[in-house]
Amino acid sequence: MKRRIVMSMLAGATLLASTLLGTGSAHAADVPAEFGTDWHDPVTAAPPVERPSGKSCRVTLARAQFRDFTPYRGTYTPPDGCGDRWSKVVLRLDGKVKGRQYDRLGYLHVGGVEVLRTSTPQPSPDGIEWSVEKDVTRYSDTFRESRDVEMLIGNVVDDTYTGVLDVTVTLTFHQGRPDGKSPDRVLTLDGDSALTTPRNSERIVAEVYATGSGGGCEEYWYMTVPDPAPYSCKAGQGPYREVQIRVDGRLAGIATPFPTVWTGGWSNPFLWYVIPGPRAFDIKPITYDLTPFAGLLNDGRPHRVEVSVVGVPEGQTGWSTPVNVLVWQDERRDRVTGALTVHRAGDLANSSVYTPGSEHRVATEGAHRLTVAGYVDTSHGRVTTTVSRSLGHTSEHRWTDGETRDGLKATWTDDESVTVDGRSTRTHRTYTMDGTTTLGAGDRLRTVLTLGDRATTVVLRDGRRTAWSRLDDTYAGDATYTANVPRDQRHAVGTSSERYRLYGSHGCYDRTLTTVQGMLTADRSRC
Repeated sequence: MKRRIVMSMLAGATLLASTLLGTGSAHAADVPAEFGTDWHDPVTAAPPVERPSGKSCRVTLARAQFRDFTPYRGTYTPPDGCGDRWSKVVLRLDGKVKGRQYDRLGYLHVGGVEVLRTSTPQPSPDGIEWSVEKDVTRYSDTFRESRDVEMLIGNVVDDTYTGVLDVTVTLTFHQGRPDGKSPDRVLTLDGDSALTTPRNSERIVAEVYATGSGGGCEEYWYMTVPDPAPYSCKAGQGPYREVQIRVDGRLAGIATPFPTVWTGGWSNPFLWYVIPGPRAFDIKPITYDLTPFAGLLNDGRPHRVEVSVVGVPEGQTGWSTPVNVLVWQDERRDRVTGALTVHRAGDLANSSVYTPGSEHRVATEGAHRLTVAGYVDTSHGRVTTTVSRSLGHTSEHRWTDGETRDGLKATWTDDESVTVDGRSTRTHRTYTMDGTTTLGAGDRLRTVLTLGDRATTVVLRDGRRTAWSRLDDTYAGDATYTANVPRDQRHAVGTSSERYRLYGSHGCYDRTLTTVQGMLTADRSRC
């Protein structure tokens, strides 16, 4: 399909995973023959945030209407009456919008710490409401003092795009004993990408909210092609992307970015009006365990921490990579010393091969490995941490002249093992994308697409399994409309579904949603 068609459907882009508005389902007789001027409020199959019983306190973080690119600025004050230690802290965003608007990307900072990165649904003419929840207990250190608040969901409102984004964000603090898992400090980098950790840090984890968006081809990085291929989105060597973090110039972590599809993605907003793609309302950060570098970072001096994205053409914008640093301290020592003992980086493999023909083809393979290890001498003895990560990517992109048929089948893997003395946590992540968009007779544009977000985690102690979990979040959609005509002439039809399964040693969750022409027709729980 023509790339101008793709770009016309997108502009911004994503948030969290617990939207549970509008629990009723439509009966078959209530389903319209095509999309109308209104549809069901956005909903995802992901589980809501579990909340403990007992006393809680709520604080409003932000209340704003976003019409342009002016950030909301305010002040956060800790809750009164719930102390300064909490068993859980839950962030909730409630939004509403009506008219016509693109999907938009947003962030929320408290004291400079990014606590939420999100995007928005596209509205109906009659208006929609949506809600997102996120467990932000790990940022408790940030919430114990008054802080500046900054939030932005960049937007454009004019005679054509009329949707004003009206949002309210709150924090609910549940009084009780902390679970002991949250970090003691949450740090950010200064303007020079410098980090100074407490000298008694015994565990250090970096979070990177990496998103490729903001318009342009990096919004569709997974479909870019190498320079020789006749396609409208080119990117040097092709679609392989890898998010790297460095400490003082040395590679400290590698990761596969999640291939998020925003709510205007694949040229077809009718796929996403009710059920967004995985993570589209919850941009989860990439995490890197930097504990092997703690001995270096604990010297009291600032160290340069930098994030880069492999595969982005030089000078190309479109990626955002804000960093939080979570630190656990040894309360019985003023200084924790240590050393980096292993640093083994494999060669980066990245090959995209273009084959011309009546159907053009680009086949891509990529892979990378990194192992780092180090120790810290703590009040409870020497602790050795080994982090190994292995990335893989394969994809086949096929399209016809004029891009009237454009398809991609891709798989990404991100395997990580973190071993702390005798305890090992192994995570195998797999992301999949299989779809085709076709522009046919009468400018009827059809998109058929399946997305997968899967992860298996196993915890071993001295070789014996002590805990495990498995996630399988699968989205499937099929939508058709008439392109290049006014909204009321599109005659759109479409179905979508999502099944979210999470099970393991801690229980089971299994929910499926189905929609037809924007109506929620099934909502089934199996556990």
